[in-house]
Amino acid sequence: MANAKHLQAIVEAILFSAGEPLEISKISEALDIEDELTEQILFNLAAELDERDSGICLLNLGGKYQLSTREIYGDYIRKVLEVKKNTPLSQAAFEVLAVVAYNQPVTKAFIEQVRGVDCSGVIATLCQKKLIEEKGRLDLPGRPLVYGTTTDFLRCFSFSSLDDLPELPENETGNIQLSIEDTDAIKGKLEEKSENDSENTEENSENQN
Repeated sequence: MANAKHLQAIVEAILFSAGEPLEISKISEALDIEDELTEQILFNLAAELDERDSGICLLNLGGKYQLSTREIYGDYIRKVLEVKKNTPLSQAAFEVLAVVAYNQPVTKAFIEQVRGVDCSGVIATLCQKKLIEEKGRLDLPGRPLVYGTTTDFLRCFSFSSLDDLPELPENETGNIQLSIEDTDAIKGKLEEKSENDSENTEENSENQN
């Protein structure tokens, strides 16, 4: 087996070439090593990049890993690549995103029940921006599609996992209850993070390597 430094270099090369989040198991399979060793290699790689103040960092996105440029250098990268900022998400888009994030997987009917309006266009836009995606179908009449957030959603709002979402109050039964008021509050939090984040979803895709 290759030494630890060589394995780390291989992992770095794999992540750089992939350009998308990779699961530990997929990396382990390529190197023919145990997941525990791969996890340690990823930890060491992240620490090394941080220690030398590299312009590249290692992101943990819901248990998947990806190399990315650091947010603070986004403006410089945009100047070189002539990347334009995307149109900010609308209030409706933030609201739908909040409903999906806290209740996933959810159907279009559920989202519309919470918001009280048709959400077909907003859902299509969020799917196009790769912030939400189809997660399958329910075993019910009509086999309705269900939606959930993506790793791009985590990266866009600087979350390592969905556990980083702000907590919501529980109802009397002890279950999380997302009301219209809660949706508005969370929408505001997501919007604030989006405005403070120098990278947006599509720009991150351009800047990863």
